[in-house]
Amino acid sequence: MNIGIVCYPTYGGSGIVATELGMELANRGHKIHFISYALPKRLYQVTSNIFFHEVEISNYPLFEFPLYTPSLASKIIEVAETHNLDIVHAHYAIPHATSAYLAKQIVKNKNLKIITTLHGTDITLVGVEPYFLPVVKFSIENSDGVTAVSKFLKDKTIENFNINKEIEVIPNFVDTNKYFRKNNPELRKTIAPLKNKIVVHISNFRAVKRIQDVITIFKNINSKIPSTLILVGDGPDKLIAKELINKLNLEKDVILLGKQSDLTDILSMADLFLLPSQIESFGLAALEAMSCGVPVIASNSGGISEVVLHNITGFTANVGDIENFTKYSLQILENESLHQKFILAAQEQAKHFEMDKIIKHYEDYYLKIVNSN
Repeated sequence: MNIGIVCYPTYGGSGIVATELGMELANRGHKIHFISYALPKRLYQVTSNIFFHEVEISNYPLFEFPLYTPSLASKIIEVAETHNLDIVHAHYAIPHATSAYLAKQIVKNKNLKIITTLHGTDITLVGVEPYFLPVVKFSIENSDGVTAVSKFLKDKTIENFNINKEIEVIPNFVDTNKYFRKNNPELRKTIAPLKNKIVVHISNFRAVKRIQDVITIFKNINSKIPSTLILVGDGPDKLIAKELINKLNLEKDVILLGKQSDLTDILSMADLFLLPSQIESFGLAALEAMSCGVPVIASNSGGISEVVLHNITGFTANVGDIENFTKYSLQILENESLHQKFILAAQEQAKHFEMDKIIKHYEDYYLKIVNSN
């Protein structure tokens, strides 16, 4: 099939999933056309059937803000007609599904199908803003196919938008051949003293990730056992994180690595992964950690409970419950037999989201939509 993938090019979960989905589909013989305003961050694979089409954004003085939605629609039209696309797969409802719908009305190929994948923020935060709601609802209902990354997100979409549309749950995935626990003692020595437990958090440092909770929980852990916190990522709350680290005198115990393209070595050193988010529609970072044999403690808000199993692969706690996050962290880090039990269970749970299985689900869904009237 000829497939257009419209996504954000950033480090966020939707961009990562869209990019890795496209690369794996290309490995299976499909022709993949990425459409975005910049090259996706994880698009490192070069093959003869992967193409990137940059959306040109006009800076005409009359317009105070860039007109991305029509610019994206125009690029989708160009790519669809030039390369005879079968599907445009829009990752995120707005503006991607909106632009894709507009493009479909204009293209000469009336067999073009639009599939929209809902990832989370487009529904749980952005989508419920009153001025966005009619556009998001229309874009979803006028897609030929709609998928959501968790049952929670499917249910939330139906509830928030009163959607009368079949939504297929296709979860995010992990390549267990890439994300597995590696033994790298030389790298481990450079990170922290051998006696220290290593706690990791990876995110885009937005308010929803509750980075202050991560640091506060770590402070409580650090006061009981020697430990080091590794923070991976960047975003608007990075400065807030640095200020809190300084305030709590944790400068020597916290390492800020910024954005990283290869996470396997970092996760392989971790004894614990913290994800106390306000809400997670899925929790891809947690899944990648689990595949590397890292127990996870996460908030129980959203779809994360479909990934992290309480008292099996780690623990879940209420949002903002610093006391229980701390208690569970110490429980894992101070009990070696429990820690080992969770490591094995986390790796086993990750296999349920193995890439090959999920990509096959997408391929089957594509065929269903392409062959529908």
